[in-house]
Amino acid sequence: MINLTIPKKKRVYIPQNLEIKWENLEPVFNELLARPIDNVVGLEQWLKDKSELEAALEEDFAWRYIRMSCDTANENLVKDFQYFATEIEPKIAPVANQLNQKFNDSPFIDELDQQKYFVYIRAIRKALEIYRDENVELLTKLQVTQQKYQGITGAMSVTINGQEYTLEQAANFIKETDRTVRQQAWETIQQRRLVDKDELNMLFDELIVLRHQVALNAGFENYRDYMFQALGRFDYTPQDCYQFHEAIEKLIVPILKEQAEKRAELLNIPVLKPWDMEVSTSGKAPLKPFKNGEELVNKSIDCFNAIDPKLGQMLSIMKANNLFDVESRKGKAPGGYNYPLAETGAPFIFMNSANSFRDLTTMVHEGGHAVHTFLTAGLELNDFKHCPSEVAELASMSMELISMDNWEIYFDNKEELVRAKKEQLVDVLKTLPWVAVIDQFQHWIYTNPGHNSADREEAFKQIYTRFGAGFANWEGQEKEFGNTWQKQLHLFEVPFYYIEYAIAQLGAIAIWKNYKENPTKALQQYLEALSLGYTRPIHEIYETAGIKFDFSLGYIEQLASFVKDELQKLG
Repeated sequence: MINLTIPKKKRVYIPQNLEIKWENLEPVFNELLARPIDNVVGLEQWLKDKSELEAALEEDFAWRYIRMSCDTANENLVKDFQYFATEIEPKIAPVANQLNQKFNDSPFIDELDQQKYFVYIRAIRKALEIYRDENVELLTKLQVTQQKYQGITGAMSVTINGQEYTLEQAANFIKETDRTVRQQAWETIQQRRLVDKDELNMLFDELIVLRHQVALNAGFENYRDYMFQALGRFDYTPQDCYQFHEAIEKLIVPILKEQAEKRAELLNIPVLKPWDMEVSTSGKAPLKPFKNGEELVNKSIDCFNAIDPKLGQMLSIMKANNLFDVESRKGKAPGGYNYPLAETGAPFIFMNSANSFRDLTTMVHEGGHAVHTFLTAGLELNDFKHCPSEVAELASMSMELISMDNWEIYFDNKEELVRAKKEQLVDVLKTLPWVAVIDQFQHWIYTNPGHNSADREEAFKQIYTRFGAGFANWEGQEKEFGNTWQKQLHLFEVPFYYIEYAIAQLGAIAIWKNYKENPTKALQQYLEALSLGYTRPIHEIYETAGIKFDFSLGYIEQLASFVKDELQKLG
């Protein structure tokens, strides 16, 4: 019998039942600040004790966020989250900076294993460089303000055929073979989004002002430049991002334009509209890989088991410990995430399944993140587990492709299995221009902080058009076209977290290419890379995975060509 309990790490420094209130935390922080460190052994113990405290705080915050996003209409859960954001975090921030300074000033820092601590020391020094006391209050205000997006969008629902649906559920109608049904559903969803357009614009204006001020306080010209430092982007520059966008425009957009022309031909539609882009060109009903959330979880456990029993066990442990909330419902925040629980060593998967094919890919994507959480749980310091998004998304996006070899678990019909694989590979390519749109849009937003909502809409339209505008004709839908950006929660909640999806998508294609050639070796390299957490620089983690950290024109061309060939093999 497999043991599905989670052996939670025993605390050795902080009290077992520490209640997260500042009066209980302050003495612990003060002890860390005051403790004399007499040698390198003492310094490492101090780091471990600090790490234990940070893990406890992270997990407490994680549960507050998870519970709030599962039920955005519950005011008590929102208050619990806000309590941490307004009463705990602002008090921790200056002390955390003092602890960073104490570490950096230690005469024993050079006696640490420099390879083991290189990434950690670099991050601490960067944090010290950009920290400003005057930003503590602003960052608190941002934390609370940006969560309003969840409340506004979580309350969105529409009525179709006399029945109420969340927007995720209603999106299934856009996959129907009846074009009138698709159009009506698409228009109904867009009209609902437009109801909150002005409120979301005002919220975004407020966020831009706060973010710009944070950047100015830290000595930066704009928030884009500040975030490149805050996110620890040591491996590439804004200019590299612009070149990446250009490569996507040059190499990927033409492939997708060609596919859109084929789509119009197969559907026998002279002009593709936005509601024609999700329906299957086979003329068949939408794919239904599972019936409900429970079946999605169970089939995904079977799928991961087929890749490697250790991976299936990870998801089984999560199921046994109620670490999934997968079905869409009103009042739930939009999107999906895998939230690591720092002390427990397992994550929580949140998503909005409406029993569609896209939900299968979301589940295996978040499942890839979950595997990463389990593999890094035993790392010595909490900060060693804090992977940059370029690495975190490599874990998830690679799993989307690796898992395809076992999708017969979801599809017992061979024709449907082929359809699913083709849709997934087209989605892999479609990811790239949309990422370029959102990333370039953010560069524009934060390097032009004085803009208004009309300027912003115009900028978005120009950028979206440059990258194919979803490869549909928007004549007569200009309002909806200009408002498409508001559905992207990252813009509101996690600014500048987006280009990583495209970088990691290239890495995932390269891992999958290796997996097609030698599954055992490629899987081993993938898991070894994930197990490193963030103890090595990004390019070394990619090398451990058997791939390059590269988004040059030539590399994109090579990988896009491989995906095109795989699509052709499917017929």
